[in-house]
Amino acid sequence: VMAATNRPDILDSALLRPGRFDRQIVIHLPDVKAREEILKIHSRQKPLADDVNLNHVAKSTAGFSPADLENIMNESALLCARRRHKKITAQDVDDAILKVIVGVEKKSAVKIPKDRRITAVHEAGHAVVSRFLKNQDPVHEISIIPRGMAAGYTYYVPSEDKQHMSKKEILDSIVGLLGGRVAEEVVLDDVCTGASNDIEQATKLARAMITRLGMSDTFGMMALETQSGQYLSGDSNLVCSDQTAARIDVEVKQIIANCYEQAYQILSDNKEKLHETAKVLLEKETITGMEFMAILAPNQLPSAETEKAEEKPEEKPDDSADDVEVK
Repeated sequence: VMAATNRPDILDSALLRPGRFDRQIVIHLPDVKAREEILKIHSRQKPLADDVNLNHVAKSTAGFSPADLENIMNESALLCARRRHKKITAQDVDDAILKVIVGVEKKSAVKIPKDRRITAVHEAGHAVVSRFLKNQDPVHEISIIPRGMAAGYTYYVPSEDKQHMSKKEILDSIVGLLGGRVAEEVVLDDVCTGASNDIEQATKLARAMITRLGMSDTFGMMALETQSGQYLSGDSNLVCSDQTAARIDVEVKQIIANCYEQAYQILSDNKEKLHETAKVLLEKETITGMEFMAILAPNQLPSAETEKAEEKPEEKPDDSADDVEVK
């Protein structure tokens, strides 16, 4: 007898004892090599243009399931047909990935100039802050065209698959998430409702650092929270006293405040680049990562390669690239 479930934590233990289901095999999400092979399978009967690099597509789809990858290739074919292309282009594939991650593009949506400017400033804030962080993925595309439930988006492509995140990487992620709200404050001298999802994600990361990941200076290696359903985003339950729970709230607030201050400092020091990025977004609505880097004048920016090399002895230079948003 063979069976499958994504909730092994709620199965009756009597069902799993020897003689019934003897062997349990955990199926993880595919790594980059497996994703490339899966993409090859689902593109066999589809004509691909010369600019489509399945290895690049595999690298830019970290965390995608095989069903997601199949959906991407099917959506690419549909976009190709609608645009009357003879072959599926790299742009068709990129748009299909965004459609799967964020939602359908809504070019016909009517946005008043004030809302367009707020969105442009918000997304520019995400991008500029992320570029000056050591542990953030490079920006691939920025847009103020609504997709799904989002008024705009900043899309990042990870440089590699990561099984673990360091404390510094998590803190940089929080700083990047807060960049949109900080940009509103720096440029518009006001804040709006567009950062609600960013705030929610930042709070979850900060809370997980303290309660489940042992990254708190106050509580150290204590496990203060349990999470039901390791394969799904199950409910979390605190396993501590009310006094400790109150102290957790204080520390979460402090982490977010420190990250907010870091984002504010970055955008204050690079206010001109923030304004320029927002201006180009208002003109073009969508800009690529290369166009964004051209705005920032990369030859004047501290590159991650240079910083890493400076941290190591001269006789052993580090050539690794950790260049510094689908969400």
